[in-house]
Amino acid sequence: MRLIRWLAPLALGLMIIVASPKAHAIDAVSVRGDAPAIDLTAILEYQQSETDRIQVSTAPGTDGIVRRIEVRAREAGQNWVVFALANNTDDQLDRLIVAPHYRIVSSGLLWPDLGMSRIATITPSTGDRPERQDSATADIFRVTLDPGAVITFVAELRTGKLPQLYLWEPEAYKDKVNSFTLYQGIVIGISGLLALVLTILFVVKGSIMFPAAAALAWAVLVYIGVDFGFWGKVLDMSSGAERIWRAAGEAMLAATLLVFLFAYLNLNRWHVRYSHITLAWLLFLGSLVALALFDPAVASGIARISLVLIAFAGFGLIVYLSTHGFDRAVLLIPTWFLLVVWVVAAGMTVAGSVTNDIVGPALLGGLVLIVMLIGFTVMQHAFAGGGATNGVVSDVERRALALTGSGDLIWDWDVSADKVFTSPETEALLGLKRGTLEGPAAKWLEVLHPLDQDRFRAALDSVLDQRRGRLVQDFRLRTPDGHFMWFALKARPVVGSDGEVSRVVGTLTDVTESKNAEERMLHDSVHDNLTGLPNRKLFIDRLGAVANFSKTVPTLRPTLMVIDLDRFKQVNDSVGIAVGDSILLTLARRLARILKPQDTLARLAGDQFGLILMSETDPAKITAFAETIRKTIRAPIAFNDREIFLTASIGLALSDPTVPLSDEIIKDAELAMYHSKRIGGDRIDVYKPAMRARKTDRLTLESELRRAIERQEITILYQPIVRLEDRSIAGFEALARWDHPKLGRMSPVEFIAIAEEIGLIIDLGMFVMDQTARQLAIWQRAMRAREPIFASVNVSSRQLLRHDLLHDIRTVLSRSSVAKGTLKLELTESLVMENPEHAAQMLLRIRELGTGLSLDDFGTGHSSLAYLQRFPFDTLKIDQSFVRTTTRGTRPVILKSIIAMAHDLGMDVVAEGVETDSDAVELYQLGCEYAQGFAFGEPMDADAAMRLLTEERLEAAN
Repeated sequence: MRLIRWLAPLALGLMIIVASPKAHAIDAVSVRGDAPAIDLTAILEYQQSETDRIQVSTAPGTDGIVRRIEVRAREAGQNWVVFALANNTDDQLDRLIVAPHYRIVSSGLLWPDLGMSRIATITPSTGDRPERQDSATADIFRVTLDPGAVITFVAELRTGKLPQLYLWEPEAYKDKVNSFTLYQGIVIGISGLLALVLTILFVVKGSIMFPAAAALAWAVLVYIGVDFGFWGKVLDMSSGAERIWRAAGEAMLAATLLVFLFAYLNLNRWHVRYSHITLAWLLFLGSLVALALFDPAVASGIARISLVLIAFAGFGLIVYLSTHGFDRAVLLIPTWFLLVVWVVAAGMTVAGSVTNDIVGPALLGGLVLIVMLIGFTVMQHAFAGGGATNGVVSDVERRALALTGSGDLIWDWDVSADKVFTSPETEALLGLKRGTLEGPAAKWLEVLHPLDQDRFRAALDSVLDQRRGRLVQDFRLRTPDGHFMWFALKARPVVGSDGEVSRVVGTLTDVTESKNAEERMLHDSVHDNLTGLPNRKLFIDRLGAVANFSKTVPTLRPTLMVIDLDRFKQVNDSVGIAVGDSILLTLARRLARILKPQDTLARLAGDQFGLILMSETDPAKITAFAETIRKTIRAPIAFNDREIFLTASIGLALSDPTVPLSDEIIKDAELAMYHSKRIGGDRIDVYKPAMRARKTDRLTLESELRRAIERQEITILYQPIVRLEDRSIAGFEALARWDHPKLGRMSPVEFIAIAEEIGLIIDLGMFVMDQTARQLAIWQRAMRAREPIFASVNVSSRQLLRHDLLHDIRTVLSRSSVAKGTLKLELTESLVMENPEHAAQMLLRIRELGTGLSLDDFGTGHSSLAYLQRFPFDTLKIDQSFVRTTTRGTRPVILKSIIAMAHDLGMDVVAEGVETDSDAVELYQLGCEYAQGFAFGEPMDADAAMRLLTEERLEAAN
């Protein structure tokens, strides 16, 4: 495939490469990995050709040689630009070449450039032709720069001018487009709302100024809609139609601005000549709309000149009328002055004096602001009687209006009369009768929560004593049905002429919802979300409280129990995680019913519970209570039409009166529980000091496994996967091993289950995925094979159920530049069928990130073929039980059907457990593409795998 891609440009006659030491070479722009955008406009080399072909010199490559290439135009164009890019990094870089269709910057005043598609095609000196991306506002091409590559690009232009050319990092360009889209949406929304309001006001008021202002607002809406590309999305217009709309919009803007000035200043009452001049000018501008259909550039240039004349001539006329006693003109001076400033800024922009990309959207936003000010000026004149008024609303009225608008409740305490007044809404919220809360301040103590009464009384006394400051108080008020609502009081004292506080005035705000949210967050932080029981953090905190309390009460000696369900992971695998959660909830409720108020039950981990037993102190009764717990768990749980039976391993730790109580007792109980589990489970064991002598117990392994990644004890081995067609290495499966400092190398069977139970499987899976991706990138850079090497990584159920898995995959792929689809995630059949709907959604999103998907151990689970068609797997791995021959020396009949079904679904097939060469030959004859097993190599480290790949490459070369 790679050879075809290299020969295709040569076959099409696009490129002729010859050594030319005397050729004039262009300078290549170095592309950094951390640069979000690079402006290429200044380094473009413009060229013209007399025919539809052009020959250019490339930038010197890594070997220093300058080459000549010949490019043929696709659209018979004769305008070209040449530029070169160099990737001096070690990573493959994806970039976007962006040429906007229209820029107001440097567009020109006369015969302006109104925009159109700029680039027909881009031809690189090496590699694939850049892919054009869909965009209505710019020509966008995606390019890929290999590490160390120097590529010269020849762009065929559709016009003789290219206003701007940028090289963008894709995500940075997406962020820029999104930010501008949000801004444009806000501006268009404000403009449309303003036009609608002014139109409605014309119906209400009937003044001629309102339709004139509304027409200006609609013209601005049309203009910014064209410039922001809004109408192009709505009407699906071509680039030629967009130029017509832009020119017509500028003509409409100038015309409506002239109409507004004439209507607002009422020029016809001063002299009839003004009416004639305005009418003639308006007809002339109206004709520009028709001219835009034939020559948009000419119409736009005339409209822009007219806009400048209207702004400056209008400002001079407004100033003149203002100095001659025309009050209406006075109100318009600030707004029209801003219009003049806007016209000057727009003129500098179209002339090229201001080149920032933000200036275009900023000018359009400023135009909307000016129209908004015009609307306010019109409303001020129309509704205020035509004159400028000052002090219409007093300061007291403003405060009253602001308080009413805020929705807060009034709270006023007349200190001298000792009478509290509050808004009627306060009593309505509480369901109290009107006047219940009015009266002495002490009356509020009757409805306050008992815990808030002292704080409320102390806060009022403090304000009276200090005669200054601000009262900020949160308290609860009781409703008639007995529940409480939270209110926030913000008040200040009012000091009279005698220096004493005469009033305390402020507002009340209902903050019940926010307080409830805070309480929920606090509860959730120390409680288990599934069962509602205390979590491990709160369990340890309560144990600490009991330890402190036991110092004052020596006879208080609690018992600690750790309860762990036996083989609960198998239950999850059998009935699914959702049903497993329901089982845990049922058990939590059963256990809670047999406890007394002074006891504490907590969920410590997935299927592990902790109990602080305070209600029983006699050893015999403690043992009997533990037996009750064991029998409670053994009681069957009904599920659909069957019953589920569970057992538990229970560890007890009795507190020693001679030793201070600490959280070490939890570890003692866990040791007893693991001892019970090791000898079969479904039993109760009491902690004995001899249990700590075992160095390989479960607790020790958990502790050491948590530090195994940090100590670099996790080793990744790679088992080869070969193509059965030519027996070449196609990829590897990554397998984790734990090099325990005392126990030696441990297989995943010995520690993966522990990692899943203690929640370490997420970090472990992320570590294996990241290391495998890094190693895969090294192999691919070293081999440069026709089909890149792939690597498979196993994914656990906990990883698949986390939405953060998408973020983890994206992070891994960004760190390692691997070919798309070569990092494959392996998921077992039983795993995806636990929650097929969720799995289907997650797998689709994982596939979109550029990761391959492999279905492992096919045939061992209970999948539905209907669901299997929905999963986007590209590889199917057949379990070794279907590969190995039967006792009669034949292979399972279903093997051929599985391979055929996989091919029908568009998947490659990998056979596991291939042990002999005859197995490989027979599998190839059945249509299997890949195989792995001891026949092709045992799992090996990365160095051995690299040597194997190198040897295979040398043999192929010979």
